[in-house]
Amino acid sequence: MSLNADRSYKMKLRDVENAFKYRRIPYPKRSVELIALLAISCTFFLFMHTNKLNSRLKEMEVKLQPSEFSALGLTGNHISGHDAGKHDDINTLHGTYQYLKSTGQLQHLTSTQLNNTPRAQLDTLFFNRVPKAGSEKLMELLKLLANRNKFQARRDPKHLFETILMDTGFARNLLKAEILNCSTANSYTKHVAFLNFAAFGHPWPIYINLVRDPVERLVSWFYYARAPWYLADRVNAFGSDYKIPTLEWLQKDFNRCILEHDPECVYEQLDTGNLGDHRRQTLFFCGQQAELCMPFNSQKAMQQAKRNVENRYAVVGTWEDTNTTLSVLEAYIPRYFAGAKDVYYAMRRDMENVNRNAFRPTISEQARSVLIRNLTQEIEFYQFVRQRLNKQHIALQLEQDRSVSG
Repeated sequence: MSLNADRSYKMKLRDVENAFKYRRIPYPKRSVELIALLAISCTFFLFMHTNKLNSRLKEMEVKLQPSEFSALGLTGNHISGHDAGKHDDINTLHGTYQYLKSTGQLQHLTSTQLNNTPRAQLDTLFFNRVPKAGSEKLMELLKLLANRNKFQARRDPKHLFETILMDTGFARNLLKAEILNCSTANSYTKHVAFLNFAAFGHPWPIYINLVRDPVERLVSWFYYARAPWYLADRVNAFGSDYKIPTLEWLQKDFNRCILEHDPECVYEQLDTGNLGDHRRQTLFFCGQQAELCMPFNSQKAMQQAKRNVENRYAVVGTWEDTNTTLSVLEAYIPRYFAGAKDVYYAMRRDMENVNRNAFRPTISEQARSVLIRNLTQEIEFYQFVRQRLNKQHIALQLEQDRSVSG
């Protein structure tokens, strides 16, 4: 390594130390850099402000044009940039409602059909969290709700490497020593692929999880793993056991990584490696069978993940549909989530910033197109989960409407 490169690398390490100590990026020393930073900050502020105004305008548009849909109170979701103006998209609450109505399913829809909570045999809420889907935020919410609703909010110990897939002995020990080792009502959170409790002779818990747009997850993880404060956290937690990445790796740009076919950003179909970059959201719902669930973007894995969601999960939500997620959690799992909306919005400012990388660069449309072509099964699963969440919410609103009118 040259003298200049070595000096630059040491500077990066100091950035990591400062990020941990102060939780901020050091101020630039030169005036040109300061002006550039101010310009970026102003642009970012204007972008966020414009997005908020756009969302408010969309809400007003719905309110000014009342329909059978809005009469049921189903207009409360945040509309993301990709969904804006696509009210009939089946993945939106409005689109799901219209689809159910057009296919004749609406009149027969009830929350009982969609509620797996009564099937649970154990007073344990098991959150096998998906990386970069907002799980830290839900964990914070569970901590607050634990005091309110009288249960224990537990999680696994922090490890240098997460064990997502495990052999039978490891899984049996995890169930006995960690997940089921509590005699009172409790929640347990861990990054782990779906576990079949019955296969180990144990009763089923109440399963929950969160999902996120597959493209956004990949971008988020790419820059999250390179954030100075994340690196500082790892150094502080694991010391010399954690190997600091090279400066070249830290400075990678995601768009270039995709378009230049960098090995880190090649998403080969049915690939069984690359577990560490969390490219497989379906894995967390498919299960522990590596042969079935590990091949990347596998249709078989995706279908198994769908079956497990339908049969075993009480709720799979998404922060991309915050109000719907909180409403469904409250209604379908009241023992744990009663008052969730009140608690969430009371602490919203603090929880909105959990693990958020506000200055993450934007993915280019060209790179996004490449990812969409390579994530077809992952995207289908994500859309399936959102539609199921929408159905659960619509069923609740329909029942409320029937009780009022009947």
